[in-house]
Amino acid sequence: MQRFEHIVGLRYTRAKRRNHFISFISMISMAGIGLGVAALIIVLSVMNGFQNEMRDRILGVASHVQIYANEDTGLSHWQEIMSQTTTIPHVTAAAPYIMGQGMLTSDNHAQGAIIRGILPTQEATVADLGQHMKVGSLDNLKAGQFGVVIGSALADHLHVNMGDKVILITPQGQVTPAGMLPRLKQFTVVGIFSVGMYEYDSGLALIQLNDAQRLFRLGEDVSGIRLKLDNLMLAPNIANQLVKTLPIDAWVSDWTREHANLFRAVAIEKNVMFIILLLIVAVAAFNIVSTLVMAVTDKQADIAILRTLGASSQSIMQIFIIQGALIGLVGTLGGMVFGVIIALNIHTIVPFIEHLFGVHFLSPQVYFISELPSQLEWSDVLTIAITSFVLTLIATLYPSYRASKIQPAEALRYE
Repeated sequence: MQRFEHIVGLRYTRAKRRNHFISFISMISMAGIGLGVAALIIVLSVMNGFQNEMRDRILGVASHVQIYANEDTGLSHWQEIMSQTTTIPHVTAAAPYIMGQGMLTSDNHAQGAIIRGILPTQEATVADLGQHMKVGSLDNLKAGQFGVVIGSALADHLHVNMGDKVILITPQGQVTPAGMLPRLKQFTVVGIFSVGMYEYDSGLALIQLNDAQRLFRLGEDVSGIRLKLDNLMLAPNIANQLVKTLPIDAWVSDWTREHANLFRAVAIEKNVMFIILLLIVAVAAFNIVSTLVMAVTDKQADIAILRTLGASSQSIMQIFIIQGALIGLVGTLGGMVFGVIIALNIHTIVPFIEHLFGVHFLSPQVYFISELPSQLEWSDVLTIAITSFVLTLIATLYPSYRASKIQPAEALRYE
């Protein structure tokens, strides 16, 4: 059986008031809470989508964990380290690499780039770069043929295409009778990729591992080993585990350290957006204060009669808390339903709006992510719902306290 406070509070919410303005303010408060909750869910889902999209694109080129040697020397016992790392739980693949810097030139055009030597078959197991090829394939990189795969922006800058020749100049010089001269080698463009991130598309060139060893004079050594995990969130733990077991001349890093500033900035932006949009919910929630203050004024005679019949101050307070909480609960649930529907279908809603009004919100010529991504996190939805409802309950305290302090004699004096 329900307590009489619940019955009266629910009845006040459902009843037709003498003052219809109170009902109007209640509906506005309810709608404001719902819109604020929906906006929070949609915006945080889009932020999650952007964060995951950026992470996928970065990790399509970068690796989850890297083991590398000192810059002055190579990693000589890399085969043993690869065998050791593949036995560690959660490590699914490993691939050697050579990293260096150079300048690519073609006719009168030149551009600096990061040169990465790879084994195409093994590189495909630790990165998704092969899925972003516009022309050619990573398999075109053959030992001794000196082919190169470059990013689309780098190819545009050099004005080269498939089959064209480029000159690679490395900073490691060679001593000649004429003095110290940079090392030059001609490469053939055998592939062009487009990851969608300018950093990689304009400054990364891939060559075969054996060609890189000859170019940078590393002998049989490599710069390091790239690892792929079955759960990328475990990268810091795996890196810490490797530090304890690897030789002293090997260094370990993971993707959370290499791109820490970028992902930290996205996380901070997400938190700031949560706080800003939460203010919308707070404003709507505190509209309940004015609604309940007017309701208390309108129900003074009812309150006095209830107090005369023996209702305590706490019971009167509970009646109006229930009334305000119900307004907040309906608004929060409505906003949750609306926000979840929009967040789950934003990939179809946004193109429809773009087609309807003839606009493009994220032009591919300007933004490297041209579609609005969305990933709904139920933990975010739960956090938003709880926060919204708590704000609603806080907003009911003052008017409910005022109602509990009404004296029956004063309220009924002019009735």
